[in-house]
Amino acid sequence: MRLLGVGRGAWAGARAGACAVALVVGALGVPAVAAGVGGAGEGPGDSAAGVVGSGAGDVGGVVRGVGWAVKGTGKDSRFRGLAAVSRSTAWVAGSKGTVLRTVDGGRSWRDVSPPGAVAEGLELRDIEAFDARRAVALSIGEGEASRVLRTDDGGATWSEAFRNPDPRAFYDCLTFFDSRHGLAMSDPVDGKFRILSTGDGGRSWEVLPASGMPDALPGEAGFAASGQCLVSAGSRDVWLATGGGAVSRVLHSGDRGRTWKVAESVIPAGDPARGVFALAFRDRTTGLAVGGDYRAGQDSPRAAAVSSDAGRTWRPAATPPPGYRSGAAWHPYGRGVALAVGPTGTDVTVDGGRTWRALDAGSFDTVDCAGDGGCWAAGEKGRVGRLERLERLERPERS
Repeated sequence: MRLLGVGRGAWAGARAGACAVALVVGALGVPAVAAGVGGAGEGPGDSAAGVVGSGAGDVGGVVRGVGWAVKGTGKDSRFRGLAAVSRSTAWVAGSKGTVLRTVDGGRSWRDVSPPGAVAEGLELRDIEAFDARRAVALSIGEGEASRVLRTDDGGATWSEAFRNPDPRAFYDCLTFFDSRHGLAMSDPVDGKFRILSTGDGGRSWEVLPASGMPDALPGEAGFAASGQCLVSAGSRDVWLATGGGAVSRVLHSGDRGRTWKVAESVIPAGDPARGVFALAFRDRTTGLAVGGDYRAGQDSPRAAAVSSDAGRTWRPAATPPPGYRSGAAWHPYGRGVALAVGPTGTDVTVDGGRTWRALDAGSFDTVDCAGDGGCWAAGEKGRVGRLERLERLERPERS
């Protein structure tokens, strides 16, 4: 969507004082509401100051005491692109053409930014990584600002795989079904969303025929807010989220983007700033949608919805997140456990998206979980966090 800036919120985590709270961070368990500890989180590694949590108590009887351990990146870019490969390896992509990679759980970050993207100040809003060496990144913008970049050597070198030649197109998100097959989506051109396809791991791309795509609504577009307006599950199913039109909608394809069916979402739209900002599908039938109104101070009622029929119908969350959320991810260790993030905080559900409770008050734009349970979040001012379980909490005595 032609909104290069998306609303930002202040981080509300509390800073640890001179008498530091001692935390012992253990192995990640099923996420639950954190034990009520705040931290500045500017240093590298799993330091006490880097562990953030603002909830209280258990959620549904699952493990208590989980929060974001913020990993210092040394950058001030806003990271809306995120790829969680594992608990140790993650990639982030963002403003100023910046790409970072960690292979040690966030203790250190290597700046692997494509030189051309840095020189031109490209907005990298999505990144998909297959491992620690192979990744595909998307820059957004009108015309030639929309590009696809690819690396096979951990970011040491990058090749430009696609540069958008059409000034009417504006690419927002990309997704991969496997290490070879993937799609990218553009806002409507000639009244229909445009789909770009690759079958060789992102080395080459082609525009798919528009004949199988339903007509877009007036003003309808995607949101390049978290890299999650286009998501896939399994080998052939893909979903596209929209906003800006009279209603927000979710489009579904079961044949890798050649034909699509459309359903109305229950998340309010009717304004260029409102709609579905992110989707997450646990499998080909069970999905989450989150969004709202990205403008600071605006209400975002019904900011989350669930589907159990591959996106054909959507139901509002009985207890939604309290505000706009731009990213969502399922946790692989619990069938009903998922996270939603936004500028005003993180929420967790343990019942498949029906009810949400606050986990953390820090600002994040996007979230992703790897198959080994490593969950990462990224956002403004270089903030990147990894979900951690706090095994023991000791508070110093008052002096």
